[in-house]
Amino acid sequence: MPVSDEVTMFFGAKPEIFEKASVLKENMTPAEKILWEKLKDRTLFKQKFRRQHPVDIFIVDFYCHSLRLVIEVDRDYHLEKNQYEYDIGRSGELENWGLKVIRYTNDEILTNLNNVIQKIQTEINIRKIKIDK
Repeated sequence: MPVSDEVTMFFGAKPEIFEKASVLKENMTPAEKILWEKLKDRTLFKQKFRRQHPVDIFIVDFYCHSLRLVIEVDRDYHLEKNQYEYDIGRSGELENWGLKVIRYTNDEILTNLNNVIQKIQTEINIRKIKIDK
């Protein structure tokens, strides 16, 4: 991978962020595991996704570099006021890098996976159009 692509793919993430990402890969939630099964082999979405991917000081749940698309899977505590406000700020920071952030709850994935898949495919289609321009 060219150095310039590596820099843009990880947005300057430091080694300790990569270490934390490795730990998170080993401790994915059941919902993250289910979604990862749909994302990992390009069969369904025809795009390469990475899991627990370092971006600057953050680790995003899933990332498609070619589309600059982040998928986050939120647990119940993300609904708490402080966490919700933090997530808004975090998404804003990621969007400042030119990334698109979409979020789903654990419950959405566990109870309505087909709807989540449709929404992801719609977002992929939108991002392809924007990237191709």
